Amino acid sequence: MQTEATLQAIRYQRGVLSILDQLKLPDETVYISINTADDAWKAIHTMSIRGAPIIAVCGVLSVAVELHNSKSKFDSISSVTQFVTDQLNYLVTARPTAVNMTDAAKTIINFLTPLHIKQKNLTIYIDELLDFMEQFLQRDLIGNRLIGQYGAATICRNNSNKKKLNILTHCNTGSLATVGFGTALGVVRQLAANNALQIVYFTETRPYNQGSRLTAYELVHDRIPHTMICDSMAGLLMRTQPIHAVVVGADRITANGDTANKIGTYQLAVLAKHHQIPFYVAAPTTSIDLTKRSGDEIIIEHRPSSEMTTIKGINLAPEGVQVWNPAFDITPASLITGIITEHGVFQPDELEEKLLGLQQSLTSPL
Repeated sequence: MQTEATLQAIRYQRGVLSILDQLKLPDETVYISINTADDAWKAIHTMSIRGAPIIAVCGVLSVAVELHNSKSKFDSISSVTQFVTDQLNYLVTARPTAVNMTDAAKTIINFLTPLHIKQKNLTIYIDELLDFMEQFLQRDLIGNRLIGQYGAATICRNNSNKKKLNILTHCNTGSLATVGFGTALGVVRQLAANNALQIVYFTETRPYNQGSRLTAYELVHDRIPHTMICDSMAGLLMRTQPIHAVVVGADRITANGDTANKIGTYQLAVLAKHHQIPFYVAAPTTSIDLTKRSGDEIIIEHRPSSEMTTIKGINLAPEGVQVWNPAFDITPASLITGIITEHGVFQPDELEEKLLGLQQSLTSPL
């Protein structure tokens, strides 16, 4: 298995950013240059790049590239601060459900004021800001590997028969949705690396087919044993095959543990509950939004009807058909066994307390 040669959704060096155009997969492997925040906004909005963690990294690095390549137009630290703040706030609007871009924007904006107080030299100020923004790249990869380790250890520990595991996942949560390794698919990768995985089942994930286009592409590339199913087959699969856990990603998790994820996640959680199968959510803590008390407060993005009525320009439904196409649904915390993060696995009802305690310990002086 080729865990170290996983696909790259994003390529970056200072001043140069490109992303793998996921709209063209699996037929073509094409990288798009991202030179401005506007380029990134369009790529995120059209889903040329998708997945909550990678959206944030792409957004942040697009601002870094634009800032680096237009240094000469800034005549003051204040003008840099205003530019970065405006561009980050603009990027937040590209896709409203995923919280990671919002969290990244807040983190960087909060970094600007103390940096301004400390550093009065414009050139050094820009360089230190670029250094800080570039940290998001490596931080995501490190976090993903920890999610994989914690998730694999927890699922194996709770596997009473000690046989190799059959896992079911949904959408795409791997190297194409993150800087590398993945969240839910990172757990699968780690299980495979530990020789603890029998097979991973994954849904095609209609209507955008992130499973059949992207997850399939990754699993074939990494030679991980797998089987794809239609979204409507999950119930029968759980009833007739031993499924040891369902593991999905998240675009936003609220304080009470309610989780927004790709449409179809909620029904998998209901089915898992009925069949007494553990249901895990794997996500970095940047996907946790403590400003929202429950899933009722999450804005659900609705996508164009054409995503349901056509595939690659071929009509699947008659012209004029009425369509309802929410991109995400909310899985109540009561259906979730555990939330796998880079800091460990938490019960939904302890998530807020543990996360606040963690934040306090990280900010407290030694």
